[in-house]
Amino acid sequence: MPISRSFTRLGLPLEAGLHEDGRRLTPQRRRVLDLFESHGSGIHLSAEEVHHQLVQSNSKVSLATIYRTLRLLVKMGFLHELELSEGGHRFELACHDQPDHHHLVCVRCGRTEEFESDQILQAGRFAAEKIGFKLVESTLNVRAICPSCQ
Repeated sequence: MPISRSFTRLGLPLEAGLHEDGRRLTPQRRRVLDLFESHGSGIHLSAEEVHHQLVQSNSKVSLATIYRTLRLLVKMGFLHELELSEGGHRFELACHDQPDHHHLVCVRCGRTEEFESDQILQAGRFAAEKIGFKLVESTLNVRAICPSCQ
């Protein structure tokens, strides 16, 4: 399935969304999104991992281009950015079927696993309403040590 049909934001296909923002769908942007789509939801990649995988597939793209592309795609709502407390960043497909999910992050190797919790969502909603906010999304990063690193 071509990327322009599978990736949408607010009902707009990717190319239309890019054009609406005054940008175009470059081959590099298409390759980055193709990579995330091939992995599917729930996969969290660093910019370096994206770069390495694209280079392995014989794509000529610089790490600087990867960083710019990832930031743009996050800004446009196609990817989500997970900021780790250790200073690292990981990126994942924006999944509209599961917007409120949380992450277990290994503090040693960076392994990241997703989980859902109605209790966390309810606590966030309660805290927001108590202060007069309206909850938009709920994400929690739990720092832990994975079984392999224990």
